[in-house]
Amino acid sequence: MEFGFTTAAYVVAAVLFILSLGGLSGQESAKRAVWYGIVGMALAVFATLIGPGSGLWWLSVILIAAGGVIGVYVAKKVEMTGMPQLVAAMHSLVGLAAVLVGYNAHFTMKMVARAQEAGTEVHGTFAELVAHKTAVELNILSVELFLGIFIGAVTFTGSVIAYGKLAGKVTSAAKKLPGGHMLNLTAAIVSVVCLFWYVATGGFLPLFIMTLASLFIGYHLIMGIGGADMPVVVSMLNSYSGWAAAAIGFSLGNDLLIVVGALVGSSGAILSYIMCKAMNRSFISVILGGFGGSAGPAQEVEGEQVAIDVDGVANALEEADSVIIVPGYGMAVAQAQNNVAELTRKLRGQGKEVRFAIHPVAGRLPGHMNVLLAEAKVPYDIVLEMDEINEDFPDTDVVIVIGSNDIVNPAAQDDPNSPIAGMPVLEVWKAKNVFVSKRGQGTGYSGIENPLFFKDNTRMYYGDAKQSIGDLLNKLG
Repeated sequence: MEFGFTTAAYVVAAVLFILSLGGLSGQESAKRAVWYGIVGMALAVFATLIGPGSGLWWLSVILIAAGGVIGVYVAKKVEMTGMPQLVAAMHSLVGLAAVLVGYNAHFTMKMVARAQEAGTEVHGTFAELVAHKTAVELNILSVELFLGIFIGAVTFTGSVIAYGKLAGKVTSAAKKLPGGHMLNLTAAIVSVVCLFWYVATGGFLPLFIMTLASLFIGYHLIMGIGGADMPVVVSMLNSYSGWAAAAIGFSLGNDLLIVVGALVGSSGAILSYIMCKAMNRSFISVILGGFGGSAGPAQEVEGEQVAIDVDGVANALEEADSVIIVPGYGMAVAQAQNNVAELTRKLRGQGKEVRFAIHPVAGRLPGHMNVLLAEAKVPYDIVLEMDEINEDFPDTDVVIVIGSNDIVNPAAQDDPNSPIAGMPVLEVWKAKNVFVSKRGQGTGYSGIENPLFFKDNTRMYYGDAKQSIGDLLNKLG
């Protein structure tokens, strides 16, 4: 009966997770999709707590309550600007959990082996499962366990470094140790050797050596990727965490963990592929942690950045019929989305066409800008992706760029030596007038100079984006 209820609950939870994932593809259905995920996870946890092998109720309740309190605290404390590093931190916890569960499975297997040698009985769902496996099945279980720990360890240290880069605690520049990819290759070869060693002996030492090697791989892979490519890294680590969970699900014989892990792993990989295409990057080189380099020095940028005051921007908007707003991470930092939404409503109320152009890697997290605009109640139908709007810039009177750099950088098309050479970008410089809301003349997080800021039709509207847009609202009446 217990097995029947748990299996049925897992099937329902899996369906809810699939519906949740599918619903997140659209802004209108995203809120409902989140609730599908919440209900599915609650059902899965409940079914696990009362299912086969359940016990230690007080400890389970205490841990769930503690996790819930921490989750609520973090959710209330973290601003939208901190979401990318929060997601990276969550991925590290998934990786660490996979490592710990894998080690627990290893020690359980050794306990079962000793019990069988002594002719004593074993207790516990997983221990009983192990006890009834053949030698071949135990070898397969060892491989599954080994892979779960390997992927989990790579995910753990990789996510920790990604968190550090996104939070500014680790340099955003691409850094590799002397030897570069050869060190990663050596660590991977060591891990493969340890796999055969572990399957042959079942000993702890090969498992431990592999763990150290995979922890190094995760660290060195992500350290070798520059800050401009962090959105892809976060997506890829999401995929890694899913595959780690799926591998551990095979080890534990947990069907729901396998399904959920496969969903997360495959969706993260697909998203990473889409983002790589949007950045003109090789998917394989992302996995290997070594993309984004250039063949020579970047072209020198000539000219000077010309500033404009709020009156100049207001006058241009008064005369404009069509406006496109390009939001970036700077808008999130300044928390300017509500002022931007109010500016949109005011301009549309004057009969002007106002739309938003969203690059696939705007911000530091996939969908970052879409969430901010939805939070500010910007209508979904005027928020367009790059492919939908890029051809409209030549017919646009005013473009307002708020805190963006790489995604509107013409060097991607004009400079073959630029770190972002070949990356599809929003061609805002083709509009009649471009106003860039920016704090100062720095190059920003990625450290790449932007020729857009020096073009004749571009004016720099310096200052905090929230304050600058607020001043603009006052001028527009």
